[in-house]
Amino acid sequence: MFSSGNVTVYVSNMDRAVRFYTEVLGLKLAYRFGDHWASVEVGKGLTIGLHPASAETPAGRKGSMAIGLELNGPIEDAMKTLGAKGLEFQGEVNDSKAGKFVGFLDPDGNQLYLAELSWTHVNQGEGKYQHA
Repeated sequence: MFSSGNVTVYVSNMDRAVRFYTEVLGLKLAYRFGDHWASVEVGKGLTIGLHPASAETPAGRKGSMAIGLELNGPIEDAMKTLGAKGLEFQGEVNDSKAGKFVGFLDPDGNQLYLAELSWTHVNQGEGKYQHA
């Protein structure tokens, strides 16, 4: 029934948002329609849609959502690479049974986090996901 989907993130400045998601995070810009929409591909089927904020959909609503970016390597390596590009992380790495996690904000204050999943733990859950 469904072919794909996206998470829409409302942003106050399209150029700044596209630069952050592509240059700082290193994600792929799939397409952009001026200041009306941009699609950024994360991988394994996740697309982040960047859309201008409005009175009804303001940018950076804290606590209303978070985008998790699954890593294919150690979280420390990703933090070093992203930190060198000026990304500031929120607090220390949270190390749990499910894996290691650390949060950060985009330029509008939207919450994102890096996730180095512990697949041994994840595969014990219902609907065991077959990762690549």
